[in-house]
Amino acid sequence: MNKHQKPVLTGQRFKTRKRDEKEKFEPTVFRDTIIQGLNEAGNDLEAVAKFLDSTGSRLDYRRYADTLFDILIAGSMLAPGGTRIDDNDKTKMTSHCVFSADEDHDTIRNYAQVFNKLIRRYKYLEKAFEEEIKKLLLFLKAFSETEQTKLAMLTGILLGNGTLPAAILTSLFTDNIVKEGIAASFAVKLFKAWIAEKDANSVTSSLRKANLDKRLLELFPANRQNVEHFAKYFTDARLKELSDFLRVQQSLGTRKELQKELQERLSQECPIKEVVLYVKEEMKRNDLPEPAVIGLLWTCIMNAVEWNKKEELVAEQALKHLKQYAPLLAVFSTQGHSELILLQKVQEYCYDNIHFMKAFQKIVVLFYKADVLSEEAILKWNKEAHLAKGKSVFLDQMKKFVEWLQNAEEESESEGEENEDGSTKHNL
Repeated sequence: MNKHQKPVLTGQRFKTRKRDEKEKFEPTVFRDTIIQGLNEAGNDLEAVAKFLDSTGSRLDYRRYADTLFDILIAGSMLAPGGTRIDDNDKTKMTSHCVFSADEDHDTIRNYAQVFNKLIRRYKYLEKAFEEEIKKLLLFLKAFSETEQTKLAMLTGILLGNGTLPAAILTSLFTDNIVKEGIAASFAVKLFKAWIAEKDANSVTSSLRKANLDKRLLELFPANRQNVEHFAKYFTDARLKELSDFLRVQQSLGTRKELQKELQERLSQECPIKEVVLYVKEEMKRNDLPEPAVIGLLWTCIMNAVEWNKKEELVAEQALKHLKQYAPLLAVFSTQGHSELILLQKVQEYCYDNIHFMKAFQKIVVLFYKADVLSEEAILKWNKEAHLAKGKSVFLDQMKKFVEWLQNAEEESESEGEENEDGSTKHNL
């Protein structure tokens, strides 16, 4: 019985011993193999890629991913903080790495291809590579300016081709590199490389998806975290697309807050004079243009009421409600552009809320009589500025009123009659 069991036990012991042998494998042994291979391949990046491809089947890339990436980028193993572990021993380092490459986009792009190929071949390295880049961004102070530039270019190119996710950029918001101005100057170089690799839209859409669009100000110390400083810094660095993008994002954030506050005030039936003062102050404080505000006002006014479910009653209810708030809309529809936006908002609302489909013309006429909309805006909407949503229904509803406006305009021109302010509004 025992004779039969011995081979089984021996086999088990042998397997355990083999696994233990692999456990003892040290990073320094791994480092020596990688550095030797890179030195033999030299500046031939095709040879480097082939070496890395074949060596992955022999060495444990999974366990020593950070060592592998340290060497490929910095040329040696890095200690916490970013200093070279083997700074005094040149045999433990290689000059065939990103930090020793020429500082130009094409050269760094060729290095980026090495990483792309490696990660495609060994998919499990993808997450480890993201962690490596996040770590290197935290170590920026330990690297020279030219090393920082090359790392910025590499990161920008890899963000552009989708190898890295935009979320890695959160490492740049760390206090010690923000205070020294390293985070902002690194970001500029990175964004330039990213735009050169892809385009500005891919940068802004990736930042939005990663919820970093509103965090870009964190690249600067707290006392400089304002849109003006950011816009100047990035415009001076010839990255106006990003300063414009941040302005828009900040403005959107402001609009959401403004809408929330407006909704609150309208729901509590706050006096119109108070609402006007509040909106004007917010416009001034946040540099908001009138056309941006008129749409918010319309939405808030329409949300402030529980609408009747019966179509025949809702038009009457809407006209009574809108007549009450027409003076508020009139204050913020002094520009042609604002009037057109309001008309489009009314069109959109009537289309999206089926009970309002027949009320469109009545609302427009009410706004015309209340000096919210001018005949120029209505005629322009009718001719070219209407939306596609339900346009045939609404244009048909407006037909008689538009004809009346056109005739009234012709009469006015022939009689030379004008109001004191130069407008040509008429009584119906």
